[in-house]
Amino acid sequence: MTGVFYERFTRHSHGEGLKGLSTHYCAGCGHGLIHKYLAESITELGIEDRTVAISPVGCAVFMYYYLDVGNTQAAHGRAPAVGLGHKLANPNSVVVSYQGDGDLASIGLAEIMQATQLGIPMTFIFINNAIYGMTGGQMAPTSLMEQRTTTSPSGRGRMEGGPMRMAEIVAQLDGPMYIERCALYDNKQRVRAHKAIKKALTLQMEGRGLSFIEILSECPTHWHMTPVESEQWVKETMTAVFPLGVKKDEAREPWFHPDPPRFDAEHVVDTIGVPKREPTRYGAGFPTHMDELEVGVKFAGSGGDGAQTIAAFLNKAAINEGFDSTYIPSYGPESRGGTSYADIRMAVGEVLSPSCPEPHALIAFNPMSLEKFGPAVRPGGVIVYDSTVIPEPPSFDTSVKVIGVPCTEAAMDIGKRLIKNIVALGAFVAATEILPAEALLSVMEDKLGADCTMLAMNTEAFNRGMAAAGTSPGTVGR
Repeated sequence: MTGVFYERFTRHSHGEGLKGLSTHYCAGCGHGLIHKYLAESITELGIEDRTVAISPVGCAVFMYYYLDVGNTQAAHGRAPAVGLGHKLANPNSVVVSYQGDGDLASIGLAEIMQATQLGIPMTFIFINNAIYGMTGGQMAPTSLMEQRTTTSPSGRGRMEGGPMRMAEIVAQLDGPMYIERCALYDNKQRVRAHKAIKKALTLQMEGRGLSFIEILSECPTHWHMTPVESEQWVKETMTAVFPLGVKKDEAREPWFHPDPPRFDAEHVVDTIGVPKREPTRYGAGFPTHMDELEVGVKFAGSGGDGAQTIAAFLNKAAINEGFDSTYIPSYGPESRGGTSYADIRMAVGEVLSPSCPEPHALIAFNPMSLEKFGPAVRPGGVIVYDSTVIPEPPSFDTSVKVIGVPCTEAAMDIGKRLIKNIVALGAFVAATEILPAEALLSVMEDKLGADCTMLAMNTEAFNRGMAAAGTSPGTVGR
């Protein structure tokens, strides 16, 4: 293998032997040819170091094992959104969003319509094999009428609607400048597909506009045909429904040459108009007693427990203390009662991954959250839980410090059940010493300063939690 292809494909057997030179695609599948034309076009244009390929969820999910370019794996259907992020963050990049029919025309239909309508120079390669390949041969948005699949065993009928012709649909939008449908069933069509891919990349390189290349691809495995029969079916049957050819080809002058975005703090503050005010710092440095470089904390409970609120408080306090910090919320579908958790990751330098699969600490408000996330707390970590709701916690690693605090009981004693989360926050700060108490109280004051009654109640709740974890409340009063 040469050029853009890796010399060895390490997905199987660590790239040793024959498997190190083989893709995972079935015999007769069109993906391999399309990868070849994409790789050759990138090499011919000399853009190896500028190219970013977005892999889909589908048969091409492992494309990053094969192409030695920038690679990102997108969630199902979200490749256009991920591609836009790359393009706008690095305007000089050449972004290739590579998707199948289920990924692009079903779950990702909204994303592809909005992204192509924008018209920002990008390249979309759409693989249409009229079926869901990776997941077992179900009916796809592009499956033909009367085509039999695992979910249309009698053939696609009127109740399932007709196949979607994505090239024609996208061609109606103002954004794209070049749209073509190609095939792979003979050498003539393969040459056309190669030329279309190269032209699409060239138009993006020149900053002219967005291209959408649809390629009819064989799927012998799920069509239950031989490779030769599959090529014939594309030629005689698929092209009757999906006519080949150029659907749109407009001449446009180069226009996309923006400067790369700036992320320095002063520029961002000026852009969004935030008052320039240095926050007060209460700590002497990063909580290295928990970790030298990065600390992760998970907050979990039911919707309405307030886990998201105190997670946001901790995130803001960490930023005020001069650390990089990220806050990733996750909500259940219910506004009350559903699962809700948040990950906070703070770092001395830059947070590299915002998720906390193995947190240093956990605050849990119900039994389900404690049982689910407690075992993931790393050795030597801390767990704070609401003992009013969880009277008998499960056993955890003996090195983990487990602290039960009657958060709900304390909050009701103060007079407002909802502030149980602040009780938990106070206990957590006392137990971990992750940040100075004053740093958290300062954030609370900023949020609640206009409501003196709520501020007083929350401050008392915080001090109750501190005391319950073994710290005198008098040391943190404001």
